Amino acid sequence: MAGNVRPVADERDGLLQFVAQQRLVIRTAAYGLTDEQARATPTASTLSVGGLIKHVATVEDGWIDIVLQKPSEPGANSQDDYANGFRLLEDETLEGVLARYEEVARRTEEVIAGIEDLGQAVPVPKGVPWFPPDVEAWSVRWVLLHLIQETARHAGHADLVREHIDGATAMPLLAAAENWPETPWMKPWSPADAAS
Repeated sequence: MAGNVRPVADERDGLLQFVAQQRLVIRTAAYGLTDEQARATPTASTLSVGGLIKHVATVEDGWIDIVLQKPSEPGANSQDDYANGFRLLEDETLEGVLARYEEVARRTEEVIAGIEDLGQAVPVPKGVPWFPPDVEAWSVRWVLLHLIQETARHAGHADLVREHIDGATAMPLLAAAENWPETPWMKPWSPADAAS
């Protein structure tokens, strides 16, 4: 996938392609990082690149569970689970988190392919403080738009964290990850470019 989404065939294809593009953008923030760097929290927040990728994978998977009206597991969603959802823990690897994100993406695409009407109602879970109490249902379309929004928000966070790790920025990282040719105005990132 290049720096922009390809022309899309229809609404479903467009929504899925824009979700995929944002997944690519946040994954690219991890390009060339070690596990230690992916755990690093170099800004005033506790966010790390690996933790952000882990979080968006968990959120996307959770939203697909909501679309499928799959009940959450008892005891899930403790405060520790929530906090650890933003961290790449010592027993986790960046490679493992990225592999899980690929599995989540495949699941999302399979589930959405099996839904005939993107206007299908998705009941709003109750008791979640950031969900409106006066809305009974969203649509599958709304969920996909929300996943684009959520992933893009955290991709921006990951870009800032990455820049604090070694100075790398989004477009040179994407150019390196996708093997774009060097131009007078765009040089793909390389480990030699890392700030010390």
